[in-house]
Amino acid sequence: MAIVELVMPKMGESIMEATILRWHKKPGDKVKVDETVLEIATDKVDSEVPSIAEGEITEILFNENDVVPVGTVIARVQTEAGASVAASPAAAPAAPAKPAQTESQFQAVPTPARHEPVATQPSGEPRFYSPLVLTIAQQEGISFAELEKIPGSGADGRVSKRDILDYIANRGQQVQEPEVIREAPKAAPAQDTSSREMTTVAASNSYGGNVEIIEMDRMRKLIADHMVRSKATSPHVTSFAEADVTNMVRWRESVKKDFEKREGEKITFMPLFVEAVVKCIKRFPLVNCSLDGDKIILKKDINIGMATALPSGNLIVPVIRNADMLNLVGLTKQVNNLAGAARQNRLKPEDTQNGTFTITNVGTFGSLTGTPIINQPQVAILAVGAIKKRPVVVETDMGDSIAIRHMMYLSLSYDHRIVDGSLGSTFLSAVATELENFDPAKEY
Repeated sequence: MAIVELVMPKMGESIMEATILRWHKKPGDKVKVDETVLEIATDKVDSEVPSIAEGEITEILFNENDVVPVGTVIARVQTEAGASVAASPAAAPAAPAKPAQTESQFQAVPTPARHEPVATQPSGEPRFYSPLVLTIAQQEGISFAELEKIPGSGADGRVSKRDILDYIANRGQQVQEPEVIREAPKAAPAQDTSSREMTTVAASNSYGGNVEIIEMDRMRKLIADHMVRSKATSPHVTSFAEADVTNMVRWRESVKKDFEKREGEKITFMPLFVEAVVKCIKRFPLVNCSLDGDKIILKKDINIGMATALPSGNLIVPVIRNADMLNLVGLTKQVNNLAGAARQNRLKPEDTQNGTFTITNVGTFGSLTGTPIINQPQVAILAVGAIKKRPVVVETDMGDSIAIRHMMYLSLSYDHRIVDGSLGSTFLSAVATELENFDPAKEY
């Protein structure tokens, strides 16, 4: 017999921990290779963790809702001797001591260090908060601004479960004194500050009229936090453009039946938008970057994220990797596969990682245009609106005329720290021109 250790998988360079949602197995259960052992969640996506060996589950080291760092042993499987990732049989008797050792990983920093203020990561970017920490904060009525002030003992100043529980236990002493200090210049007495705080709390918990209170689900909480952090991180600027996409609409209408028959895929407008954006990114690579403090990280890969609505109403952004390496057929297959997986909750963690630029199709829901929020750590996001027939002025060799054309609005939100108005507007105009100059005789 041998013992194989199942560890929390690494799901991307920016993912440092995950929350255990549900165990599918318990100690004593048999498991096969690639059979699901548990479900986990990160700030990106939910995923299943399969077994790497066949045998019997002997230990489960963490409970549901525990937040576990990647690389940490979370369970052990007893297998037949000779398993490829097995530990030494001699290690088995020492197994009961492992949970304590694993737990100590959360306490690598001594308790006094928890009181040192760590508001941001060394890079200057807002801290990451695990789903569990965000859930606790929401349940205890802790605002995002208040959460930012909690000292963290984790890596890069991250707030752990123990940190936020300690803060809640001592919340009364920690909040009142700073509020009095801030009010001191206005000579406001401590009693007034306390009274104002009590009024604010009471107001936030009282709802007038005929209302229904709906608790946010976990994904909606993550989306809300991600959006707030994006607005706090990037100074958003949005530019707008209009495009005559008549040639593109007519081309798609003429080929869609033959395309589906030949390729087995329905062609939507999204692959055509992605194709145009990729061409323009190659001309204006600075919109395909991220910022790390005062360093510009220029991305050589072009990985296009596409915002996708889920049946629950939530939003997720699967990523088309190396979109510049795919032809129209390849882009269509990727778009359809990722959109289908998202709607059926079958996305893998890697499907939502390492995006460098995002497109959101607000026209799908009838919107003419929008002001999208940047998908961090990217620096730009393009929104494409609904395509509508309108009478417009068309310039010809015979003079100007009024014609019915398929028109569409585009909007680009960008991070003004790195993308100024000149670059943002020029890039957006280039995308609009690319769509307008669509070849009606295009082959696929």
